[in-house]
This record gives sequence, C-alpha cells and structure tokens, in this order.
Amino acid sequence: MDTKLTDELRATHDGQVAEEILRKCVHCGFCTATCPTYQLLGDELDGPRGRIYLIKQVLEGKPVSEKTRTHLDRCLTCRSCETTCPSGVKYSHLLDVGRMVVEDKLPRRLGDRLTRTLLKTVLPNPALFAPALAIGRAMKPLLPSVLADKLPPALPVGLPWPKERTHERRMLALAGCVQPSLAPNINAALARVLDRLGITLFEEEKAGCCGAVRFHLNAQADGKADMRRNIDAWWPHVEAGIEAIVMTASGCGVQVRDYAHVLADEPAYAEKARKISALCRDPAEILVAETDTLLPLLAVRAGERGRLAFHSPCTLQHGLKIRGVIETLLQAVGYILTPVADGHLCCGSAGTYSLLQPDLAGRLRDNKLNALMAGGPALVATANIGCLTHLQAGSSLPVRHWIELIDEGLV
Repeated sequence: MDTKLTDELRATHDGQVAEEILRKCVHCGFCTATCPTYQLLGDELDGPRGRIYLIKQVLEGKPVSEKTRTHLDRCLTCRSCETTCPSGVKYSHLLDVGRMVVEDKLPRRLGDRLTRTLLKTVLPNPALFAPALAIGRAMKPLLPSVLADKLPPALPVGLPWPKERTHERRMLALAGCVQPSLAPNINAALARVLDRLGITLFEEEKAGCCGAVRFHLNAQADGKADMRRNIDAWWPHVEAGIEAIVMTASGCGVQVRDYAHVLADEPAYAEKARKISALCRDPAEILVAETDTLLPLLAVRAGERGRLAFHSPCTLQHGLKIRGVIETLLQAVGYILTPVADGHLCCGSAGTYSLLQPDLAGRLRDNKLNALMAGGPALVATANIGCLTHLQAGSSLPVRHWIELIDEGLV
C-alpha cells in the first residue's frame, strides 16, 4: 500500500511503525472473513481493510470525523485478522497509532470523556475497584438492568495459596487489577498446581495493572507509565533469576508480551522491556512443558468429569498464538470437550468494549454462548477474566478459569 504520511508523523517512532505496517497490506480482504464486527454489520469500514484505509487517511493528514472514530471504536482489537492475514500485517499496532492520532485531533464529547475517565481511573486501581464492586453488588436489586447485568456474581475463593516453600524454581505472577476482586481463586489455583510441579509462584505487590486498560482507552501515556512501573517492580526478581513471569489472564499476557514493542523507543526501558516480554508466559505454556511430571498427578479416567465447552479468548489464540494446548490439558484431567462452532470469533468482552459498545458486545456474546451450548456441556471454561465475567453474565452454566479445573483434578 502506497503511503504519504505527514512529515511530522513520519519523523516519529509511531509514524515509522505505522508506515511499515501500511506498506505490508495488499488489500486482499481475507481479513474481513474472520472479523467479528464485519460479520455482524456487513460494512467494509467495520472490517480491518476498511479501518486500515481510514487510518491511512488520518495519518496522511486528511480531516478526522466522528464517522472515522465510530468505526475505529467498534473494533474489538481481537487480532483475528492478524491470524488470517497472509502478509503478516500487525493490524493491532497500526490501530494503536491510528486511535492515538484521532484522539489528539478530535476531542470526544463530554459524556464519552467522563465515561472513559471513570473506567481508566477505577478499573486499573484495585483500591478503587474492589469497594466499587462491593457497593454495586449490594445495590444490584436497585440498579437499572443495563447496569445490574454488568455486575458478575461473587465467585468462591477456594483453597489458599500453598504454604511457603523454597523450591529452587521460582516464577512471578501478576495479580492484575480486576481479577483479585472478581475471581480471587485463579492465581491461587495456579500456585497450587505449580507447587506440585516443584515451582514456587509469588506476586510482587508493587506491580499493578498491565497497562492494557488505559493504553487501549487511548490514554497511552498513562498506559506506558503502568508498564514502566511493572518493569521497575519486577526487575529485581529478573536479576535474581526468576524463570518466568506468568499471566493467568491471557489479555494481560498479550499486553506484557507487547512491552518490547510499545517501549522500543525509550532508551531507559527498551532493553528491560524486551527481557520482560521474553519472560512472559501463559500457564498453558508452562504446563505443556511439564507434561511428564503433571500427567501422573492427574489420576482421572477419561471423560469422568463430564462435558465441557472451552472458549478460547482472542488474546490466547490470536494474540499469544496458543491453540489446542489447554483443550488437551482439560481432556487429560477427565473432561469431554464439546465442539464449538466459529471458535475463532470474539465473545464481545474485549477489555472495556462490553461497557462502551454494549449492543455489539451483547450480540457477540449471544452468538458465542449459542455456539458453546450447542454441544450440551455442563460447564464452560476460558482463559481470561474479561471473557469469564462477560460470558457468565449471559450464561445459565458456570464459567470457570481452566487452571482451576486442573487444580481440582490433582490427586
């Protein structure tokens, strides 16, 4: 794709990244076939190819309109198009640049600004989110349905973290911002599983939100500040020789894996960010490497735990490129996996998307739940806290994080 970016933008790191990505696009349109919003709306501008054209116009200095912003806002950043693209176009990185420029050139209306300010202030801050969630749950019967439906039920805490052990192998986990309040058992379950494998898992209190919430709400400077804070918090453990930094939320995993890209132009952090990204692991990557040790601990006869549907988050299959691994582990622990049609399509959660685009998110969730329920499962499992809470709000079946099911299958 020929480009004529403005001189001002071409002189920046973001502009150079965007130009390189744009030049890889060959207009083939394969991406539209796997784009969730294009499937729903049938509008070329609500597919990756159309949005690329809109971003190209913006970066070349063309006027920015509300129409441009609307089509960019509707994108889930699910990265399904990146999986499909034969040219290797890093669409999500281009979208980050495009949204940043649009945000700078076209201020949002007051109501939209206030909503986004509230989200980027409360969600990444556990000290604010936890009490807000508790108050919301207490007042749920009094809230309008449009708000009440967004409040997930409280999930059981489950068993505690393992007692202090001094395994030689040590891994660091991110507590995250909303997960400790919404699903407090997830990291503890991983810690128990890893403890049985001879690995100590611990969290660093000085770390916080991975940066995804604010970065993808177009507060990119604030998102980068979150990333730098985490790097500073984790770095002493990196120097001490931790084996991995494990993300139980695949959405956080994608963001931390992207630190190297986002901070590539910052001399003080670029090399550290590359190291952090290289250490970032999903639990599935850890467990599949420990299969020989793990399988003898799962004394379960095939199929005895019943039927289960696995929802593979976009951040897992398209962002981290992990496919089929968790399904195999769930089968090993005794579940019968039911088929899920169009498993590549997004459930509509996508971080804050379900709050900012409730109509589209609701339609995508309905489609996903229909696909998940078609095989008659008794349980749904997933790998990301956002997907878990979004699906649970519309499902009559329990929705669990898959690592909890592995933990329960240990003998």
